[in-house]
Amino acid sequence: MKKLRAIVLVATLATVSGCATTNKDPLEGLNRGIYKFNDVTDRYALKPVAKAYKAVAPSPVRTGISNFFSNLGTLTTVVNDLLQLKFAQAFSDAGRFVINTTFGVAGLIDVASMDNIPKHQEDFGQTLGYWGMGSGAYLVLPILGPSTVRDASGLVIDTVTSDPIQYLHNIGQIRTYNQVRAVQLLDKRTQLLDATDLVDNASIDPYAFMRDAYLQRRASLIQDGLVPKELLQDEFEPADEDLPANKPASSSSGNGETEVMQSANAIAPTETQVEPSSANTVENTKVNDAETSVPVTMDTEAAETTAQIEEEVLPPLLEQNTESSEEVPVVEKEAAEVVAAIEETLQGLPVLVAP
Repeated sequence: MKKLRAIVLVATLATVSGCATTNKDPLEGLNRGIYKFNDVTDRYALKPVAKAYKAVAPSPVRTGISNFFSNLGTLTTVVNDLLQLKFAQAFSDAGRFVINTTFGVAGLIDVASMDNIPKHQEDFGQTLGYWGMGSGAYLVLPILGPSTVRDASGLVIDTVTSDPIQYLHNIGQIRTYNQVRAVQLLDKRTQLLDATDLVDNASIDPYAFMRDAYLQRRASLIQDGLVPKELLQDEFEPADEDLPANKPASSSSGNGETEVMQSANAIAPTETQVEPSSANTVENTKVNDAETSVPVTMDTEAAETTAQIEEEVLPPLLEQNTESSEEVPVVEKEAAEVVAAIEETLQGLPVLVAP
């Protein structure tokens, strides 16, 4: 009877959460208070214990415990696969559970992943979203962290109906139930050590970062990997219509080609011929790694004249220069004789040695 009341209450809350809202975080004041409580609890209690557990427990032990709880969660995934009419996925997930439970020693070894069987994650919150129910207001739960009204309702239903650990509580094994839940929480916190360090170091407002990341991830899970466009829009990025009128921008035409706005047309001329009255020099041109100021003319007639000179005048001059270079000028011969005579005179002088 108590389970039935809980399910009815959760269904009512989920129905209320289906109402559309323009503010994704109307409970921000309350959520920030709970977030601060969770942060303090995590910083001084959960995180140190998780670090000690990671330092003491060998990696195979930690991996085996993670595989065990992941295998138990597969039952919840199978149930929600069926509720979403994903029968092929439900068959695959059920096969994972059977293989890991039998050949994987109660799920301690993930044999299914070794056989390349895909792993999926489905819960009742995703099922409600799959059938069109809105997420409702963003909600931060004590200890458990970010959620929404819809996802929190789905968590309660999954815990009551398809969570094997809850069975220990139902049969009166309260102490065992608390111990298993504590180990499950410790394992989950150990897996998130690197993620929380990244959030604290990379974001100005960790609360807003965590909220946006959670909402995007949940939307992606519901739509099987796709994220709605409105969740990807940056709140601090101005819209296209808010751009200044004098700021260059681009738009796409119907055929996919990029069109540049008219404000950018004056950047460079398209023709090579320039009017005589316009500036036709380029300053600060580097030639042979030395900065010089070289005038560059753009006149077509000058370019043709230069080409004609190179073809008709330069070759004869080069040939004449080559022929003349073969003969040694008389002036150079006389200079060489004078230098030789000076060298002979210097060699004949006595060497002076300092006392």
